[in-house]
Formats: sequence, C-alpha cells, structure tokens
Amino acid sequence: MNSKKVGNFFFSFGGVVAAFFIVVVINSIFSTVHTRIDLTEDKVYTLSDGTREILKGLDTKITLRFYYTQDEKQMPVFLKNYARRIEDLLYEYRQVAPKYIQIEKLDPQPDTDAEDSANLDGVDGQMVQLGEKIYLGLSVSSLDQKFAIPFLSPQRERLLEYDLSRAITRVASPEKPVVGVMSALPVMGTAPNPMMMRQGNFQRTPEWMAITELKNDFEVKEVQMTAETIEDDIDVLMVIHPRGITPAMEFAIDQFLLRGGKLVACVDPLSIIDRQNNGGNSMMGGGPQTSSGLDKLFAAWGVKFDKNKVIADQNFLTPTAGRNGQPENNMTVLSLTKNAVATNEVVTAQIGSMLLPFSGSFSGTPADGLEQTVLIKSSEGSQLVDGFLASMGPQAIANDFKPDGEVKAISIRLSGKFKTAFPDGKPGAATPEGEEKKADAGSHLKESENENHVVLVADADFLFDQFCVRVQNFFGQRIVQPLNANISLAQNVIEQMAGDENLINARSRAIKNRPFSLIAKMRTEAEDRYRSKIKELETDLQETQRKLNELQRAKEDQNQKFILSPEQKAELAKFRTTQAETNKKLKNLRKDLRRDIDHLQNKVKWSNILVMPTGIVIFGLIMGVIKRQRTAAR
Repeated sequence: MNSKKVGNFFFSFGGVVAAFFIVVVINSIFSTVHTRIDLTEDKVYTLSDGTREILKGLDTKITLRFYYTQDEKQMPVFLKNYARRIEDLLYEYRQVAPKYIQIEKLDPQPDTDAEDSANLDGVDGQMVQLGEKIYLGLSVSSLDQKFAIPFLSPQRERLLEYDLSRAITRVASPEKPVVGVMSALPVMGTAPNPMMMRQGNFQRTPEWMAITELKNDFEVKEVQMTAETIEDDIDVLMVIHPRGITPAMEFAIDQFLLRGGKLVACVDPLSIIDRQNNGGNSMMGGGPQTSSGLDKLFAAWGVKFDKNKVIADQNFLTPTAGRNGQPENNMTVLSLTKNAVATNEVVTAQIGSMLLPFSGSFSGTPADGLEQTVLIKSSEGSQLVDGFLASMGPQAIANDFKPDGEVKAISIRLSGKFKTAFPDGKPGAATPEGEEKKADAGSHLKESENENHVVLVADADFLFDQFCVRVQNFFGQRIVQPLNANISLAQNVIEQMAGDENLINARSRAIKNRPFSLIAKMRTEAEDRYRSKIKELETDLQETQRKLNELQRAKEDQNQKFILSPEQKAELAKFRTTQAETNKKLKNLRKDLRRDIDHLQNKVKWSNILVMPTGIVIFGLIMGVIKRQRTAAR
C-alpha cells in the first residue's frame, strides 16, 4: 500500500469520524431545543394571532405543569411522541410571553411527590395493562385560579392550541359570561323516563355536546320556553328551535335585545330531531311537520323565513344511506365548504366545513336602522324545495330539481339599533269587543339605546351530536372528536357576542376540511349527464306500473275470481317484460354513473400521487444527463 492510498484511507476515515461527531454534537444541541418547522399550507402548527394576543395581554404569571410518564416501558410509543409535540408547543407559548409563562415538567411515578401533585391538580392517571397508570395531562394555574386538562388525547391534537389557550384565558380571567339557552329540543338532556325508572333504569338522556362545550367557556343557564322574562345577568341568549314559542316569550326576547342583550337564534323549517322525538322517521318522512321561527320579531326586523321550504344544493350535496343501504347523494343535507362562508368575518373566516341537514334560508330587506351581513350561504346551484317532499328522500326532489341560480342566505347577522316588535307593550289576553285595550301596566322599551347584534341560523339540527361530533372512549375517558366546524361556529358567534374574539382564531382553524373540489365538480357534471336519462327511464317505469295496476284491477270480477282473456294475458306479460327491462336499464345506468364517478376520482387521486415523484425522477434524470455531458466535455 503506497503512501497516497494510506493518506486517502486515513483522510476518508477521519472525515467519517469527524462527520459522526458533528452529527452527535448537533443532535445533542437540538435535543434540548424546542422548536418546530411548520411546512403546512395554512401554518396549522404555528401559534395563531389570537393566541399571541392572549399571551401578550397577560399581566400575571401563569404556571403550566405538564405531567407525563417518561418510562418507555409504560408509555406507548405514539403517546410518547405526542408528549414531545405537546412540550414543543408549550415552549412556543413561553417564547411569546417569557415573563409570564412558567413551565414545569413532572414525571408522576407511583408513590412520588409528582404523583401527589398530579392528583391535587386534577390530572388523572389512565389505566393501562397490568393495572399500571400513565399520565399525560396539564394543569394551568395563576394565583388562586386553577384549570386542569386531565388527559391530552392525541385525537384532539388539532384542537390542542385552542385547549391550551382556553385554559390560560380561564385562569387569567376567571369570570365567565352567562349564556342562556332556550329550546324546544332536549339540548340540556332529559330526566329518566318514569316507565324506565320502574324497570330500574335511571339513566337520563345526556345533554348535547354543543352545550357541554359551551359550559367549558361560559356559565350556561336554561331558559324555559314558557318563561315570560329573561334574567338580567344573562349576557347572550341562544335560542335553538323555538317551536311553539309564546307571544309573551317573544316579547321577553324583544325587551332583552333592546336593553343590550345579545341574541343567537337557530330556527328550522324541518327539524328532523324534533320529528324523531315526536315519533316520526327522522330522514324518510312520517310524523308531524316540525318547524320553528320568531315570526313577530322577524317581521319587525324585515326578515322573511319560509318555514315550509328547505335548500337543495347540487354543489354541497352529501352522500347518505338510501332505503336499500345504497349510497345516495342528498342535496338537502348540505356539506358546506369554505366557499359557503364569509371569509372576511371573524366568526366564519376559519370555518372550513359544516354539515346542515334540511336548512332553510333568510330573505327580505332589513328594517330601517339595521344592516345585514350574510355569514353562510348556498351556492348558485341551489333551489328551495318543499320540506315535506324533501323528507321523503333524495330521489323525491332529484327528478324535478332545477337550480334557480340564486344564492340563499343560511346565516345572517343584523346590526344596528333595533325597534320593538311590540309597540303596544306586552301581549296579554284578548280585549272584549267594545272595550278599549288597556295600556301595559309595566313600562317597556321602544328602541335600543345603543347598536346591537343578532345572529340568525336557518337550521337547528346542525348542533345535534350526530351531525357534528364523534364521541369515543379512550383509556376510560370520553373524548369528543369534532367532525366539522358546526360547534365551532356556535362558539365563535357566542364568544364574539360575549366580547372575546381571540379564542376564535385559535380554535376555528383547527377544523379544516380539504375536499377534492375538482372531483366534486366532475361528479356534478357526470350526474347532470345521466340525470335526464334516469328521469326518462323512471317516467317510463311509472307509466308501465300504472298500466299494470289498471290491468290488475280490470281482471277481477265481483267474486274476486281472476278472469283473463288470451289477449289480456299477452298484454300483462308484455308490461311485466317491459317493467323488468326498464328496471335493468335503470340499474345499469346508475351503475355506469357510479363507475364514471369512481373513474374520475381515481384519475385525479393517482394524478396527485404520481405527479410529484415523477417530476423528481425526471428532474434527476435531466441533472444526471447534464452532469455526464459536463464530465465528458472535460
């Protein structure tokens, strides 16, 4: 081995050793540095502006005690990795407000002071195998205020920033705004059924998760539908499906608004939850027609709301299960995207997806002194259809569906000085004929002193658990996983009404839905191509069935004996053959439609998957050719 080879060997060996030590040193340095690089399009892993404002507004020290089990044998790998991400986020909080944010990391091993501290702070250990406990929770405290997140579930990772910011806000400003909730639906839960109680079942119907989430940030009080006054300590009144509301209660809402109270009202042209509770089939008709509104107040505000019409929208349709378990595209169950919301409004700017079943719409011209802002809207590919007909199933409206090209307002905000809807005062008993109506014994407000706001939503069912959350059991804890931004919208509106807008930014962006907009467009175009053919075949099928029914009735004599001539038998066989062939054609046509849609979806998906790797390969080949040409030129 000559000296040159020896030199090259040691040089190479030394380079490898040096590189190894450099990597070790860098890794050691960065293992103690808590930082993250956010490469996502919307910077979802970067602190929101709302959180930064909350932290900048602190004037007292906040202690964050992070409890997590560090024993690798006890802690599942995915939770250990999640713990590291939580820790990184906590240090980002401290970087924004180092003077006021203090972080303590504790490992609550059995029979240790850390375990005692966790129990005192309200952070519970979760049972795993062999009776062992693991901890992954947080305690936030300031002076005499304390708030605990008993278990930080990875299923709520997208809401982690909001949960932390909410906890800090809670201890920094402990006084909660008061929200009154009034509804004809069992949003607050129901007491055990007396019949079930006699059988030993004392389980009550739980409150809706929307209410549970509100209680995390507000003091929630139930307001009875039969009440005639609204307590002065209520800051925001939330009315959810006021079916059967009395004139006296409408007057109470009117006066509450005029004296400065904030109102959020969710009315509904067809509440399927109300129908279900009253014995009807929630999605397929039956039972009483259930609708709600604030007729007297709407009239005074210049708002029109048709309680018999729901929106059908071909651009925001939702795949649902049909009668035979087959998927159907339901145009009256709206899967709203970013295109449906006002992006320049705080309460809706970060709303990415919503699900509204059988939503109505608002129209009209606001009364003098009021301004209207549309928060949520339909697309131009929509039409108002009869609510009862829509409840019979998607096919009941699909054949005659004709978009009118008009955008419908699903949620609006009215702002300005409101005038009373009851100029004669509180409605009372009818005045006997020939007698003058007596003046209201108590004084009542005629107009609001200052500008106020009212938010209206043309749907109430969107807050029901089925349409907004998935509740799961995780290590014995009831974990709520949002399916969309339905509850976020309600919380955003109430938080804005109550005065705290900073939390809106932290929470709303956590619920993002990234639909394949191109696929949705292709699907709509494909359905348009097939719709006329399907309608034609269905019309032929109905006509054939009608003729069969007529022939069936004609073949019976008074003694219920079947008498058929050879000609009638031939005609009957012909109709039955036509019916079978039409059914087959219809089935094949729908199969072709599904195949075309699947083909389009696969085409777009595979294009997205292959474009980037293919581009990299081509780029590499080009660079290789260039490099080879340069080498050859030397």
